[in-house]
Amino acid sequence: MMKRPEIAARLAAAAMVAAVVAFPQAASAQHVAVIVNGAPITTYDIEQRIKFTTLASHKTASRQEIIQELIDEKLKVQIAERYKLEITDADVDSSFAGIGQRMHLTPQQLTAELARNGVDARTLKAKIRSDMAWQQIVRGKFQSSLQIRDKDVFAKLAANPEEKKKDTGYEYTLRPILFIVQSGSSEATIDGRKREAEALRARFDSCTNGLAFAHALRDVAVRDPIVKSSADLGPELRKILDGIEVGKLTNPEVTPQGVQMFALCARKENKLDAAGTKEVRDQMFAEQFQAKSKRYLEVLRKSAMIEVK
Repeated sequence: MMKRPEIAARLAAAAMVAAVVAFPQAASAQHVAVIVNGAPITTYDIEQRIKFTTLASHKTASRQEIIQELIDEKLKVQIAERYKLEITDADVDSSFAGIGQRMHLTPQQLTAELARNGVDARTLKAKIRSDMAWQQIVRGKFQSSLQIRDKDVFAKLAANPEEKKKDTGYEYTLRPILFIVQSGSSEATIDGRKREAEALRARFDSCTNGLAFAHALRDVAVRDPIVKSSADLGPELRKILDGIEVGKLTNPEVTPQGVQMFALCARKENKLDAAGTKEVRDQMFAEQFQAKSKRYLEVLRKSAMIEVK
């Protein structure tokens, strides 16, 4: 079982990146606390969201903050329904499963972990549905004003020396090399394949000669080339690829299919896909999205019928 701080940290990260419905609740021991355009928010909804927020953020939100959050979610789902935007149960379940996968849990295990902390999985799924709907609504309604122009990105980079330092991007051409290991093989077998991979890495001096040699090895698959830009990769992987010479192999890593390495066959500078450029573009988009989202929610609130019991 994962410890509570680990669950909290992973749920906090999942809740930020997840495209995050009102759901039917059990009728017992519930009271309607708020009505939003005819849709109820119950005391159970509020209690559950407080528990989830405490688990995910390690902080206890006030009851009033939670009520305001749930009101916003009702409005998000309602405007999606008005625009005939359907977020299906399959969409929600897929996002829920994705959160579990990032935590190395199956959907059933994630449900059990939530329950162990007193949280109904439908509480998280409600957040998922409303946020998925809202993402699409805001993007669709404000599509033209959410376009980030290249010249604005470069202007912001030029004005920020720290960001400009990161504005050297590369395009990498990689060839995956897999030393195949059958499922269920012993640790000794895996270790043996790792030694074979290390031996190849030691003599690999170019993609031209090295790939031909790898092709001739027993139970080794040389995959087709893949091209990745700095913007596609995390900082750790970028550091690895920038730290090896072209024509060399990365360190062997054990995967479910076997022992895998990547041959770096080309690396060329690519300004438009630089890590700094992508980071600034994403930041500018997030700022504009949040501003549009906040203003639109204020408009929806002003026209809504909200009754607090």
